[in-house]
Amino acid sequence: MKSGSPQTATHPGGFTLVEIMVAMVIGMIGIIVMMQVFATAEAQKRTTTGTGDAQSSGALALYELQGAIRQSGYGFNSTSVLNCALSIPPLPPSTAAARLVPVFAPTLINPGGIPAGDADTDTLLIAYGSSPGSSEGDAIVLANGAALSTQTPANFAVGDRVIVAPPIETVPCPPLVLDRVTNTANNVVTIGNSGAKSGELLFNLGGSPTIRAYAVRDGNLTACDFVQNDCGAPGSVGDPAIWVPIASNIVGLRAEYGWDTTAGVMDGTVDTWSATRPTAALPNNNACQWIRAPAVRIALLARNSQVDRNALLPTSQTSVTWAGAAPLLRNETARNNWRNYRYKVFETVVPIRNLPWMARCS
Repeated sequence: MKSGSPQTATHPGGFTLVEIMVAMVIGMIGIIVMMQVFATAEAQKRTTTGTGDAQSSGALALYELQGAIRQSGYGFNSTSVLNCALSIPPLPPSTAAARLVPVFAPTLINPGGIPAGDADTDTLLIAYGSSPGSSEGDAIVLANGAALSTQTPANFAVGDRVIVAPPIETVPCPPLVLDRVTNTANNVVTIGNSGAKSGELLFNLGGSPTIRAYAVRDGNLTACDFVQNDCGAPGSVGDPAIWVPIASNIVGLRAEYGWDTTAGVMDGTVDTWSATRPTAALPNNNACQWIRAPAVRIALLARNSQVDRNALLPTSQTSVTWAGAAPLLRNETARNNWRNYRYKVFETVVPIRNLPWMARCS
């Protein structure tokens, strides 16, 4: 009799529907957790990088403006040249028309002849020289046409840019010319201007003077070299070769003069702040008023480069404020998502170091 081997019961392989559904639920929970962690990390990254962008852009722009304002007035700290119009003829072989700076001064807020920047922003025009010579001017002992004998002819070199001015402040101020030294042989300084007179002053601004305009355009801090380009010419604003972007994501620029309003002799203390500058409409000591504005305070508003999908500022906020009177940024319909950016305000007070060297006046 043949005995049969016991039969082993077999079960079909795979997962049951219940097991699959449980696994899907666990997987979906895991995905949701991972997405939440990713979203939180990405938000923190955007916050960190966005704040870092605004921080670095604002610091770069502030460093540029602060350094320029501190230097302003170097080489011409004399009332005989301040508040005068300055003509800048192009260097040969160019035959272009001369460029005109309506008012020549260390630091000008919203000067004439400079196209306005973005809405609710100020423009600046800053000037200083590069010569180690006297900032009070070199007296012209004898003038023979364009050949001038000066007190210290060794302070001049071929290529230096110079200005001939009256020995004292003159009202109205005569138009000045940024001339060029063409020869220094035999201790005689020869310039292009043949109208200089004995007794006048020759100011040496060096071989590379700076007359630079600053403006916020299309969200960038831009600069224009007035010595090389006509910053006010039609079409120049949109030319990046003339108005050169130097710091991105700068959307606000404000500036004010610090005024010493003490009656009589000044005490060197800033009593009030205002964007109003000395003008020819003031009394006969109008240029002397520049000494009463020995400092400038500026504020820059930097914005991060990435827009957030959610508003970061309340709808009740219509501007970004600083210590000055004028707001840095207003709620404009053309910039309807401005609340979706992160901003950083940079403020500082910059002394104009070269003005205190000028003679005191009342």
